[in-house]
Amino acid sequence: MPELDSTVKNVVNETIAPMGISQIRQFAEKFAKIPGIIKLTLGEPDFNVPEHVKTAAIESIKENDSHYSAQKGIIGLREAISNYLSKQFDVHYDPETEVVVTIGATEAIYDSLAAIVNPGDKVLIPTPTFALYIPIVKVLGGIPVQINTTDDDFQLTAERLEEVIAEEGADKVKALILNFPGNPTGFVYSEAQLQELVDVIKDKNMFVISDEIYAELTYGRKHVSLAKLMPGKTILINGLSKSHAMTGYRIGYIAAPKDFVTNAAKMHAYVVTAPSNPAQYAAKEALTNGIDDPIAMKKIYQERRDYIVEQLNDIGYKTILPEGAFYTFSKIPEEFHLTAVEFANKLAEEGKVGVTPGIAFGEGGEGHFRMSYASSMEDIEEAMKRLRVFTENLKK
Repeated sequence: MPELDSTVKNVVNETIAPMGISQIRQFAEKFAKIPGIIKLTLGEPDFNVPEHVKTAAIESIKENDSHYSAQKGIIGLREAISNYLSKQFDVHYDPETEVVVTIGATEAIYDSLAAIVNPGDKVLIPTPTFALYIPIVKVLGGIPVQINTTDDDFQLTAERLEEVIAEEGADKVKALILNFPGNPTGFVYSEAQLQELVDVIKDKNMFVISDEIYAELTYGRKHVSLAKLMPGKTILINGLSKSHAMTGYRIGYIAAPKDFVTNAAKMHAYVVTAPSNPAQYAAKEALTNGIDDPIAMKKIYQERRDYIVEQLNDIGYKTILPEGAFYTFSKIPEEFHLTAVEFANKLAEEGKVGVTPGIAFGEGGEGHFRMSYASSMEDIEEAMKRLRVFTENLKK
């Protein structure tokens, strides 16, 4: 095996070198090595991809569709995305010029930020939230500004947003990242709450990157896209990973005004050239004939959510009922005198339940832990039994 030559050991991107892998992944991999553990760590749907979607991918392979697609994605899929967004969320995009198919929502986030951020630019990130945003902003030379939303029940209020923009300097703030339904909190903004944010942003020289990957997974309310209220300044990000359990297919997309998409598509082309054809045809099928596929999954998620939230609160972990996604985000009792990382490690080692410490989702996540209920009810029920015993032992 080759060793790195001594003459190039210090030839490294100084921004990336000190970064670790995602803490979500770190803890998932660490806890997976513990025998007998129940893992409620990753946001990985436990459902299979719908059969008709799998068939579309297989047919693409059989038909020898093995050549490069258009860089922004096959036009049939972009049309399907446009029609889907129009039907489901009343937002409207030209499939030719305003949609880019990416390798998951992850690439969509990177491309979008790369099209905006110059060195020294500030990007506002309400936390706790999906941890990927912060390192990407740093890699691009930007400054991530974390906004702790814990005291506001995980909502970014208009008042707080106005305050932070004034503190950071409106001329320096180039973007706000909103993730809703939220990971890890399950928080869902209402149309009225979004409108209050729009009223703050509309006269500012800044975009909003609206990561709506969990849009199909809301409980008791219909998802409202920020792009419906502010289409000219919203970069809409979505994908098939959560709605159709297609995490491994890696299909996401950007929908935004033409002038922005032109720049984002350049970065997309430099980074990946084009998405995989079989995955694109599967996604086209999902968004054309499988719009209702998430309904059955959502019903099961809601049953799990109701059970796990009731159990968590009964055991003594304050948990707000999530209105979307498939996570609970619970408060660690102060009497335990444990950080989020200490609690997660102790629960894994002694209680044999794997959770993600809240600090993995930014500064606003300290003192909390996330559980994914994208797991079987059997596992969730056993995890709650183990958590109860673990908690009783902690109190002794």
